[in-house]
Amino acid sequence: MPHLTFEAGRATIRLDAPEKRNALGPEDLRALSAALAEIERSDADVTILTGTGDTFCSGYDLRALRAEIASASESAAESAFANVTDALESLPMPTICALRGGAYGGGTDLALACDIRVGTPRTVIAIPAARFGLQFYSGGLRRYVERIGLDAAKRIFLVGDTLDADTLLRFGFLQSVVADEDLDATVETLARHICANERSAIRGLKRSLGAFARGIANERDVDAAFAQSLRAAETARRLDART
Repeated sequence: MPHLTFEAGRATIRLDAPEKRNALGPEDLRALSAALAEIERSDADVTILTGTGDTFCSGYDLRALRAEIASASESAAESAFANVTDALESLPMPTICALRGGAYGGGTDLALACDIRVGTPRTVIAIPAARFGLQFYSGGLRRYVERIGLDAAKRIFLVGDTLDADTLLRFGFLQSVVADEDLDATVETLARHICANERSAIRGLKRSLGAFARGIANERDVDAAFAQSLRAAETARRLDART
C-alpha cells in the first residue's frame, strides 16, 4: 500500500509492497489517488515518488486485473491506472522519481509522469504488453512520445525487451544515473534546490513547459506571466538579497 508523508516542503509517496514488487491493485490505486489529491491541496514545494525493495513498480497487479476482466470491467481498471498517472503528471509542483531497481508495464509510466527521474545502475524497464497481445492506454503512449520521442517509444513498445540504465539515460527516460548508495542523497539535493526556488515561479514554469510540450501553449499568456513576475514583490526581494 502506498504511504504518504510530508516533511520540510516535501511530499513523499512510497510504494511499500516489495513482496509483490510494488504492483498496484484497485486498493493501491485508490490510495494513490487520495494521496495525490491531498498533495495537490497542500503547500508542498516538491513531490518525491519512490518504492521499497528491488522493484520500483511492476505495474498493475495481474491477479487483480484478471479478476477485473472476469467481471467485465477491465476498461474501468485501465481507466483507474490511467487516471492516477495523469493526476501525478498534473501536480502543480515539480515531481522527482527515485528509481532503485526495475519498473515494468504501467510502472514505467508512473516514473515517466514525474518531471525528474533518477536511477541507479540496477534500474531497468520493460513493457511486455505486446507479448501478451495488449494495447496501452492513450495517456501513457502520449507521455512516451512527448518525453523521449517517437523512435525511442517505438523501440520500447514494439520490441518489449528489458532496457538497462545506460540505454534509459541515452533515451532520456532517466536524466541521471547515480550509485545505489547515492540515490537518496541525490534526490534530497534536487529537492532542496527546488524548495529554495520561489513557489509560484516554479509552478508557473512547470505549467508553461508542459503546455509547450503538448503544443497547447498560449505564448501571449506565457509572456504575460513573465511580465507579471518581473513586477512581483517577491522577485524584487530576492533580487535585492543578491546585491
